[in-house]
Amino acid sequence: MKRTASERDGGGRRETGLSAYVGSAISIITNDGRHILGTLKGFDQVQNLVIEGSRERVYSPDEGVETLELGLYLMRGDCIAVVGELDEEADAEIDLPSLKAHPIGDVLH
Repeated sequence: MKRTASERDGGGRRETGLSAYVGSAISIITNDGRHILGTLKGFDQVQNLVIEGSRERVYSPDEGVETLELGLYLMRGDCIAVVGELDEEADAEIDLPSLKAHPIGDVLH
C-alpha cells in the first residue's frame, strides 16, 4: 500500500526526496534500460543508492519476464534515470511469467 510522505515519517516533519523512501520498496529504471526492484536502505549526496533484496526484471518479446536475484546492491547515482515507490500489493498481482514485452532500451536525457 502506498503511503504519503507524512505517513512514512510517522506524521511529523515532512520528508522530501529519497529520504521519504528509505525502508520502502522502490522501482528503478537505469540509463541503460535495466529495471531493478528492492528496498531502499540508504543513499548519499550524489544519489548513490544502497538497495537490499534487489532483483532485476528482464523483459523479452518472446518469453515471460525473467527475475534475477541480485541481493544487496550498490547503484551509482549517475546510472539512475527514474526512482519510484513500488506498490507491492499491485505488483504481486502481475503474472510475470506470461507477460511479454520489449526491453526498455537506453534512456536519453
